[in-house]
Amino acid sequence: MWRELWTLAARAARGSRRLCTSQSSRAPAFGSGATIFALSSGQGRCGIAVIRTSGPASSHALRSLTAPRDLPPARSASLRLLSDPHTGEPLDRALVLWFPGPQSFTGEDCVEFHVHGGPAVVSGVLQALGSVPGLRPAEAGEFTRRAFAHGKLSLTEVEGLADLIHAETEAQRRQALRQLDGELGQLCRSWAETLTKALAHVEAYIDFGEDDNLEDVVLEQADSEVQGLVVALDAHLRDARRGQRLRSGAHVVVTGPPNAGKSSLVNLLSQKPVSIVSPEPGTTRDVLEIPVDLAGFPALLSDTAGLREGVGPVEQEGVRRARERLGQADLILAVLDASDLASPSSCDFLDTVVALLGAQSQRLLLVLNKSDLLPPEGLGPSLDLPPHLLLSCLTREGLDGLLEALKKELAAVCGDPSTGPPLLTRARHRHHLQGCLDALGHYNQTRDLALAAEALRVARRHLSHLTGGGGTEEVLDIIFRDFCVGK
Repeated sequence: MWRELWTLAARAARGSRRLCTSQSSRAPAFGSGATIFALSSGQGRCGIAVIRTSGPASSHALRSLTAPRDLPPARSASLRLLSDPHTGEPLDRALVLWFPGPQSFTGEDCVEFHVHGGPAVVSGVLQALGSVPGLRPAEAGEFTRRAFAHGKLSLTEVEGLADLIHAETEAQRRQALRQLDGELGQLCRSWAETLTKALAHVEAYIDFGEDDNLEDVVLEQADSEVQGLVVALDAHLRDARRGQRLRSGAHVVVTGPPNAGKSSLVNLLSQKPVSIVSPEPGTTRDVLEIPVDLAGFPALLSDTAGLREGVGPVEQEGVRRARERLGQADLILAVLDASDLASPSSCDFLDTVVALLGAQSQRLLLVLNKSDLLPPEGLGPSLDLPPHLLLSCLTREGLDGLLEALKKELAAVCGDPSTGPPLLTRARHRHHLQGCLDALGHYNQTRDLALAAEALRVARRHLSHLTGGGGTEEVLDIIFRDFCVGK
């Protein structure tokens, strides 16, 4: 239905452009920039829907649809009757907000119509806007792209806004807000200022060193500033890609011998029956993956086949895939039956898988499930076990302790967005920081001052590209494509 509404609005806009060629005297001259409009709130029936415009014809569009015709006070909500500009038919009684540029989201004149969220109302308002000369439907991300073009947002802030829109967990929301607030951009600009000072010192020595007897301390100061920046860049690049994991989700693999309760744990953590639970060994034969929110962090949770010598070729393939996933995991949940720790399968799992992964320094939490089957005295003192967590998937006892341990481990894997320096959340960030670091490496290696100055320019150019200065259209297209129409 919403695609049909948008088609109607587009047709109305095309019709208005044809009308404008013969009746241009009926509307003011808007300049070369087009005015765009779109439904900005979520699609579907809702109490209130927000339709916004941006561009030089926004004030004309507001006057065309509202009575009275005068503009409301800037940045104040006013109740107005919306009517079709051609027929005068009432469309809705709505709140309208007028944001004259440059004090608006895009930096242009903007209008917001807060209408009732029924499809008929939204359709009528969109068609009415499409019939106003100078207006056209917005493309995906076009509002945000205009904000970037007018200097309202840097490119890293644009990416933070996109991440905030798509955030599904508490940690993702916190990280996106930090980036939207400009922390990463401010850090890059401070680095760029350091490079600018160093470049000024080098060029001053080139231009005036011989004639004005400029002291060598100028070059020493430039070298000191560059070395400090190299250390900072190297520290950010050695973050084990935590920011990218925070955006896409950490890979958490659940493993263990058959009938330990792996599928029950996956169902408990995902809060839905995604895995089949059965007392029959070997029920899970393939890798089942589901995105989940674990203690506020995004994760891709994998349920795997029980590790044993497969009974048939299908189960053997499942075990092979399970072992393959262990090598790809950011965090492993090793599950054992707490009431059956003396069994050969449990002992073999502890002696081989758990011991081997621990020796490889792979992040692992040992979970002893089915604690509700233990005797009152518990596990007993005779068992020599590595650090572990007791859990009952049946009674949920021990779940809070497991979630707290998961939060600690995932904070180490993904980074804590509440503290520490800004995280690098995209491969593009890493590319430009690595390019900057490589250029500074050339600066340190060369003895030619002209080449050293050029290396500093290249390094500064990489930082400029990271925040959006001099970015190519292809890169910008990819970034803004993540936004919906209306944002």
